[in-house]
Amino acid sequence: MSKKTMKIKKGDRVVVLAGKDKGAEGVVAHAIPEKGKVIVEGVNIAKKHQAPTRADQQGGIIEKAMPIDVSNVAVISPKDGKATKVGYKINDDGSKVRICRRTGEEIK
Repeated sequence: MSKKTMKIKKGDRVVVLAGKDKGAEGVVAHAIPEKGKVIVEGVNIAKKHQAPTRADQQGGIIEKAMPIDVSNVAVISPKDGKATKVGYKINDDGSKVRICRRTGEEIK
């Protein structure tokens, strides 16, 4: 399977646009470009029944963040705190940076 390009990266602050957690904000903990999904901390939590393992792990019901489709989240603008689209800009030195389409500010 070919690697898809995603404009949302690990560490971005995002807001959920659709689904049961609509309106929730969080930080991207893990990006999965092959599937076009992201895992956001504290969002889309599922309960998983886990058996104890030998590696000193306790069994029971654990809560685990599940992946969300990248189309259902939007990056939060660093300037005004609202959801925004992400664009790209090439600087004078030839480096490619992500920018906020709403304000034009660079996304770190």
